[in-house]
Amino acid sequence: MSAPNTAAGLWPAIDELWSRLEATREATGPDGVLLRILKLSEEVGEVAEAVIGATGQNPRKGVTHTWEDVQAELCDVAITALVALRTLTPQAREVFESQLRRVRERPLAPPA
Repeated sequence: MSAPNTAAGLWPAIDELWSRLEATREATGPDGVLLRILKLSEEVGEVAEAVIGATGQNPRKGVTHTWEDVQAELCDVAITALVALRTLTPQAREVFESQLRRVRERPLAPPA
């Protein structure tokens, strides 16, 4: 299994991860979907832990992470979110791209 080297490989990789996770998922139905979505909270917490560790904000622990660790954790958040979206709909790519278009079209400032 190799990582996609282009944006075009992203969605096949997400589908592959989703399939592997589905094959081993113990909780099914609505509970399984909720647990898949809640996994995002865990991953976001790991981003926060890495930022705190990279900046040495916990005086008891000091510097425990690098900014590369933060980058990796942010990637985990993105992957987890896309797999969760794929869990909700087989049209995850289309849903994501539609939402991305809407976000890109939003004005950056409030109306005058």
